Amino acid sequence: MKASDLFVKCLEQEGVEYIFGIPGEENLDLLESLRKSSIKLILCRHEQAAGFMAATYGRLTGRAGVCLSTLGPGATNLVTAAAYAQLGAMPMLMITGQKPVKSSKQGRFQILDVVQMMQPITKYTKQIVSGDAIPSRIREVFRIIEEERPGAGHLELPEDIAAEETSSDVINKSLMRRPVAEEKAITRAVDIIKESKSPLLLIGAGANRKLTAKMLRKFVDLTGIPFFSTQMGKGVLDERDELFLGNAALSDADFLHTAVIKSDLVINVGHDVVEKPPFFMERDGFKVIHINFSSAEVDPVYFPQVEVVGDIANSIWQITTKLEKQSHWDFTHFLKVKDAIDQHFDIDKNDDRFPILPQRLVNDVRKFMPSDGIIALDNGMYKIWFSRNYKAHLPNTVLLDNALATMGAGLPSAMAAHLVFPDRRVIAISGDGGFMMNSQELETAVRLKMNLIILLLRDDAYGMIKWKQAKMEFDDFGLDIGNPDFVKYAESYGAFGHKISAADELIPLLEKCHLQGGVHLIDVPIDYSENDRILNRELKEQSKILLD
Repeated sequence: MKASDLFVKCLEQEGVEYIFGIPGEENLDLLESLRKSSIKLILCRHEQAAGFMAATYGRLTGRAGVCLSTLGPGATNLVTAAAYAQLGAMPMLMITGQKPVKSSKQGRFQILDVVQMMQPITKYTKQIVSGDAIPSRIREVFRIIEEERPGAGHLELPEDIAAEETSSDVINKSLMRRPVAEEKAITRAVDIIKESKSPLLLIGAGANRKLTAKMLRKFVDLTGIPFFSTQMGKGVLDERDELFLGNAALSDADFLHTAVIKSDLVINVGHDVVEKPPFFMERDGFKVIHINFSSAEVDPVYFPQVEVVGDIANSIWQITTKLEKQSHWDFTHFLKVKDAIDQHFDIDKNDDRFPILPQRLVNDVRKFMPSDGIIALDNGMYKIWFSRNYKAHLPNTVLLDNALATMGAGLPSAMAAHLVFPDRRVIAISGDGGFMMNSQELETAVRLKMNLIILLLRDDAYGMIKWKQAKMEFDDFGLDIGNPDFVKYAESYGAFGHKISAADELIPLLEKCHLQGGVHLIDVPIDYSENDRILNRELKEQSKILLD
């Protein structure tokens, strides 16, 4: 068969449902093969957005999302998405075209060494130089990018290779089981947990897996040990739980950090080095148990005393079977911290001021969203507010990026979530800065007849940096922006545009948009003027009181 047909056949064998991207002339054989296949091409307006969609598909399913570009500028536009998937541990395969490699008549026009470019930001990158090599290359890249820790992969398919004939056939997946932790490590971890006086459970990005969540639920129910999470560990366990303390959304001074300071042991499950640990280990008597698929990367702030290396779900199960609640454990301070956090979250959550306060916004969105509803956050000041104040009920219902933390991913991520879960409510939440970086995908969402709501939080500035500029006592300079009429902007793409003029308009409008269906953009003016008072000064003052 033709090599491009074999290529697509191998993708089908790997379970690929969608390919997100923009083809070029070097992809035309592959495009024709896709036309005859079961795979759906999601034609996008920018390769970066296509990469974000593919990565989010991988995050939600555990199977590699796939995106496509041509050579040169199309491939360079995938670089940010590659870093997004690689740092965020999302399985994602990029397929790029290339000029003929056996005989070229065009010199260096549009030709870059894309394989070398992708080397530092992928787990695997290769140029395919023979049609016969396609099955092994595809099987290998999927194996590598889907195994723990997941990440980005890249294959370059030159147009002359795509067009040649081959007699090779697909390679089936092999049976693979992850190794389990060694018994002595399990026993040592159990002993340390039993000996501790005030243990805490920390849930990180690597624990955001279905089976791990199930085992952690059993662990918490058995032991009664309070837990908290990193931003990318949100929702692994239901955050309405009476033992949930909070989310490590701020670097320091939050009430949550006083709990860690008063603990003598943190059971750190699924720690990912892209999210710095929300504690400091330089104090006597404080210990950390590292439970993960791989060993710890030791640095000046993270050097665990015990490492339990192997399948995380199995490790938690083994520890749970050997552990029981200890009478000497003392969680008194942790419960005080939880009360302080809950009271703090009540501040201004029903405030009628307009432009809307972030506390009110978060509260209203949580009221509107069912437990399985998905919010996809872009990157901006609101990400801290949603991380701290929005209680996730289920895993992967708060899609945020605390790894690369790139702007522009909110809308594409929400679109991918809608494709994976078409019957669930999905909201993209973006600032005016991040939204405009991939706003052209509104046309894609309309063309695909998606049911999607975009909350556009407008402060006419790059608000996160403005907040930090003020915290560091710099003059207000260089961060204000202008914006289009977002209602007309949405309507120009065939979407519905709305703008609220009072805080109490948001929930009724969300309900109306949901019932109507289609793509809706809501312009929400937001007031970040309370950031410094609530997230800086008041927290520091009250955290000192909690520690006394």
